[in-house]
Amino acid sequence: MNLLNFKKMNINNSIGSWITLGNIGIVEVMADAGFDWLCIDLEHSVIDYKEVQNLIIVIQSKGIKAYVRVGKNDSLIIKRVLDAGADGIIIPSVNSAKEAQQAVGAVKYPPYGKRGVGLARAQGYGFDFEKYRDFSSKEIILIVQIEHFNGINELENILRIDGIDGTFVGPYDLSGSIGKPGKFEDSEYLSLLEKYNEITNKYDKLKGFHVVPIDHELIKNKFDEGYNFIAYSFDAYFLGHILREQFNKIKNYN
Repeated sequence: MNLLNFKKMNINNSIGSWITLGNIGIVEVMADAGFDWLCIDLEHSVIDYKEVQNLIIVIQSKGIKAYVRVGKNDSLIIKRVLDAGADGIIIPSVNSAKEAQQAVGAVKYPPYGKRGVGLARAQGYGFDFEKYRDFSSKEIILIVQIEHFNGINELENILRIDGIDGTFVGPYDLSGSIGKPGKFEDSEYLSLLEKYNEITNKYDKLKGFHVVPIDHELIKNKFDEGYNFIAYSFDAYFLGHILREQFNKIKNYN
């Protein structure tokens, strides 16, 4: 067995959500709702590193996994987030095996990767480094996002990289990569998804999708299609949805 296969993947259907607002109270409410994990978004939000660590602490205090979607496939960003104690990393727009291998190198300590050693929160501020090195660091989940048609074309090679635990479709950017952002009924976009499904079903790895609309039937449909790592909407959208829904009903009273 390749030395990078540290963890035995116990793949069950899991459902999480996206954190974009950086508010501790909102994160606590989300964490208590029943999600398996929450992902803090550093790509499309104004959340900074200090906030990331505080949000990770809150999420983990609720007994669920704290993932972080970093802004880019950058070893410095990944290192700082992992040292803050993240349970997993989601990396946007990975389009080749080389980029996937770069991600693995940033997440793994030597000799399997190139991650630098810090003595921060993840390592018990220096008092638990050996425990973190030998156990916790080997349980970190690494997910790469497939958000471009180039990523679909290279998907087989990406999934062959040891240390990649799964992939995750970003539907808006994937449709945007063919010049049709948000046109999810377009035949060319659907063809890309079909190819994604065909390839990922051959691998015993996490298969992810971001379902943005607030409709539980869409979640069931994705589970039925074989997706097992689903992000359900995001904090601001949940808040905006219920507000609009309720106020539209109130307007009928006038």
